[in-house]
Amino acid sequence: MPIDKSDRGALLREYLNDAREAILWKCEGLSDAQARTPMTSTGTHAMGLLLHLAVTESGYFIECLGREIQNPVIRSISDSDDAQADFLPPPGMTLNDAVMFYKEAIAAADGVLDELELGSPAVVPWWGKHRHTTVERLLVHMIAESHRHAGHLDIVREQLDGFVGLRPSAPNLPELTADQWEEQRLQMKKLAENA
Repeated sequence: MPIDKSDRGALLREYLNDAREAILWKCEGLSDAQARTPMTSTGTHAMGLLLHLAVTESGYFIECLGREIQNPVIRSISDSDDAQADFLPPPGMTLNDAVMFYKEAIAAADGVLDELELGSPAVVPWWGKHRHTTVERLLVHMIAESHRHAGHLDIVREQLDGFVGLRPSAPNLPELTADQWEEQRLQMKKLAENA
């Protein structure tokens, strides 16, 4: 499916690539310790989200399209009986490793997508009654999945070191000073307390 700006496939891939760009940007500049720091009560952390997305891209765009996942780490995690394995990077994994796995998964996925049309068949075994589907539906699903986790990364990263913005090409935030942001936060907190 070559990218042509006038077709639906190109538009879908553009939205997916926007999410991919945001995800990688949110991981830039983090130390391994920061990337592994759980920021929610369920343990959400940057490296876990990145690894999950590498496994998910590989699952939907490689495995569900009849190809074999080549990366042995991703394949091992995909084959694991542990439902949380893709969110739990092995102890020796670095953030650079996770970034590399994600970039490799993207490249492999794009290679397969370049060969197929939106209507090409796909089989998603874990979808039950909707298991027989199309490349287009996989793209829509991965756009939603990727943007959802990009949002998680937004929050995790802001909690870690205050880094904010949508993606490098479109920060999507007003240019407020730290004092202006704090004033706005305090106003919102006051409204919440008075609700």
